[in-house]
Amino acid sequence: MKEQNPQERINNFNEVALGYTPEQAILEAKRCLGCKNAGCIQGCPVEIDIPGFIAEIKKGSFDKAYQVLKEKNNLPAVCGRVCPQETQCEKACVLAKKGKPIAVGSLERFVADWAISHGVSERPEQKFKELERNTQYAIGNTKKIAIIGSGPAGLTAAADLAKTGYQVIIFESLHAVGGVLRYGIPEFRLPKEIVDTEVGYIEKLGVKMEVNAVIGRIKTIDQLRVEGFKAFFIATGAGLPYFLGIKGENLNGVYSANEFLTRVNLMNAYRFPDYDTPVNIGRKVAVIGAGNVALDSARVSRRLGAGEVTIVYRRSESEMPARFEEIKHAREEGIKFELLTSPIKIYGYENGWVRAMRCLRNRLAEPDASGRRRPVAIPDSEFDFDCDLVVVAVGQGPNPLLLSTIPELKLNKRGNIEADPEGRTSVPDIFAGGDIVTGAATVIEAMGMGKRAARAIDNYLTKLINC
Repeated sequence: MKEQNPQERINNFNEVALGYTPEQAILEAKRCLGCKNAGCIQGCPVEIDIPGFIAEIKKGSFDKAYQVLKEKNNLPAVCGRVCPQETQCEKACVLAKKGKPIAVGSLERFVADWAISHGVSERPEQKFKELERNTQYAIGNTKKIAIIGSGPAGLTAAADLAKTGYQVIIFESLHAVGGVLRYGIPEFRLPKEIVDTEVGYIEKLGVKMEVNAVIGRIKTIDQLRVEGFKAFFIATGAGLPYFLGIKGENLNGVYSANEFLTRVNLMNAYRFPDYDTPVNIGRKVAVIGAGNVALDSARVSRRLGAGEVTIVYRRSESEMPARFEEIKHAREEGIKFELLTSPIKIYGYENGWVRAMRCLRNRLAEPDASGRRRPVAIPDSEFDFDCDLVVVAVGQGPNPLLLSTIPELKLNKRGNIEADPEGRTSVPDIFAGGDIVTGAATVIEAMGMGKRAARAIDNYLTKLINC
């Protein structure tokens, strides 16, 4: 797939990957063997009929390919951009065993973009009516369901429940819908226009969306029950950033990646120089961590004018959790990597701003509980690392704001909601999915939980009707 030149893209927030042409998409689709027992489907958390939509691309029937995608996936243009296909559907492709798997993600993106550019994505009503006729639950469901959180899990559950005929209302605490899709992922990986389009499709299914609605503060779950809501899906994500607990983390110029990326997205910093956003970009930036969020923070810093940006990671490159594609793009954009390195202290000037980090060199020992080799500090290997901005990207946990108002809801030792694979919790009418259950995971995994929870909610309410 053609990409924007690295020297050009470090000066803008436009998309890096530019997408397939119709000819390229058909050519790639023709490589698909159309396996009867398609492993790629088992590798997809939202159960897309992958051979089915690729078969339509082969014929040039892009409209039909889009309809096949939409049967299972409410956010195909999002997934085509940020889903880690290399560890899911593409990993299960038969061709992966012999070399290069089918580029499922690129084909999904092509079909979704084609549908948007041809207005097909604006026509959900016909499919919605077909589903309503076909479902056994076309019983004039007037039951109200509250979805709390509008990220990938919440949007997916809302869309599937609306297709089944329920009244669905999404409550979002910020001023626009999308959660991590809008506030956590940079514009160059997922344009806001794409999020708006796919959210618009879900609104056309009849889902209502209330923004600036902090459930747990403006209303509680009990109050929503009084208002007539019969079931709840909590999908508030992982909004509480973790820190290292080292001296100096309270200095000016130390951000959590969560705050850094949210500021950039919330206050339109990516639209520079049109917007003057209060995000201080240092001369030398250190990003601690090596997941996708860390890589995003590093690449955003580069685009906002940092002279030198370095990923500081305690293990080696082979243990980095970020997608290979993002690591490759970061290297192309001049991001440096200080591997097998752990910060132990951040130094500041007298005025309270960051000036440097003290770090230790590591070696790798046997794998730990995560399956990755454990870093062990090398004695007497301390060194100072010059930097004036530090972004800490070492993970996020659950925000306790809503959960503290539901004492009967069982949590695990990390503070995440305990839920089974279908999203059922310790409270019968409360379901949960996404990062609030699993901890920080991928967009597609959150969508899969949203889809399974929608089915469980439907089963729960159907039993109530039949009682």
